[in-house]
Amino acid sequence: MLKVALVVGTRPEAIKMAPIALTLRRTRGMKPLLVLTAQHRRMCDDVLKVFNLKPDYDLDIMKPNQSLFEVTARLARRLESVLRDERPNIVLVQGDTTSTFMGSLCAYYLQIPVGHVEAGLRTYHKYSPFPEEINRKLTTAIADLHFAPTAVARTVLLREGVASKHIFVVGNPVIDALLHVAKMDYPFTDPKLANLDLSQKRVITVTAHRRESHGKPFVAMMRAIKKIVRMHKDVVIVFPVHPNPNVRQSVERMLDGVDRIVLVEPLDYRQFVKLLKISYLIVTDSGGIQEEAPSLGKPVLLMRNVTERPEAVKVGAVKVVGTATQRIVEECDRLLNSQTAYRKMVVRKNPYGDGKASQKIVNIIARHLGKVVCQ
Repeated sequence: MLKVALVVGTRPEAIKMAPIALTLRRTRGMKPLLVLTAQHRRMCDDVLKVFNLKPDYDLDIMKPNQSLFEVTARLARRLESVLRDERPNIVLVQGDTTSTFMGSLCAYYLQIPVGHVEAGLRTYHKYSPFPEEINRKLTTAIADLHFAPTAVARTVLLREGVASKHIFVVGNPVIDALLHVAKMDYPFTDPKLANLDLSQKRVITVTAHRRESHGKPFVAMMRAIKKIVRMHKDVVIVFPVHPNPNVRQSVERMLDGVDRIVLVEPLDYRQFVKLLKISYLIVTDSGGIQEEAPSLGKPVLLMRNVTERPEAVKVGAVKVVGTATQRIVEECDRLLNSQTAYRKMVVRKNPYGDGKASQKIVNIIARHLGKVVCQ
């Protein structure tokens, strides 16, 4: 039995790793070992529940208002213990979080192979996104198998010296997860959403949380949201508020009580997908939503200055609008007033895959480990 340890820390990691864990579970000769760091506590638990997954190890590192130093130190100790005891055949990490990098580093220290899901994304800005850009680059230096979502990501890895035989273009498993959940129809359980009258209203979903936006950029973003809803009487803004205290305090101070802005707790994945489905457009600083929204035909305005996901920008599904109030307002206004501009951002084919990434990844891991075991 080949043992594959999947390190999961945040909600996006849980969403993207869940289809891989399910595929491993039904693959003969493969055993998934789900290691939950709980860098995001409740949001991870909600996602795993949707996919009927339970962690084999729960490291429970979450602390209120924790620093990167604290997270990194706790991850090192607790991951070391699990990986020493279990000695998996390979450690699988996803994306760019501190859990991702530390999962890779701890595996390297124990000379365990590493597979990196969603490899090859770059902004080439050291502090944007922070600390994700450097987490990705350091994980690339360690990984043995690089699962690139697109040909663009593969080119990045080749340019950085990764051997082509170690790079596999497989798509992104977030599309596997999205298509699985989008078929479901679940009612909203949050009373604010369940009782929302959406007749003759257009919904804009807003999410924002990134560390590099804290402070003045975040204030500018919130001012834009307030202006948009005041300019367009047929718009309702729904904002699932991230649990980070720095984010929550700013959002509640500036937007709580504003007419037609609905602040809600983070939604479980099924309900978040439902919210995306009923949205007219999405205004966000998220990475994962840039990948998900094209499959649902929803335009995305990205409140960041750079993106490590240029494919969605290239096909027109995502537009980078920065964090300045006026620019965000102007771009929202354009999409709300012009059907021509709106239709140009609704794409037919998602550049991040067809929903079959998980099976491709598991097949590659099986072939790789089979060769190693036979040597």
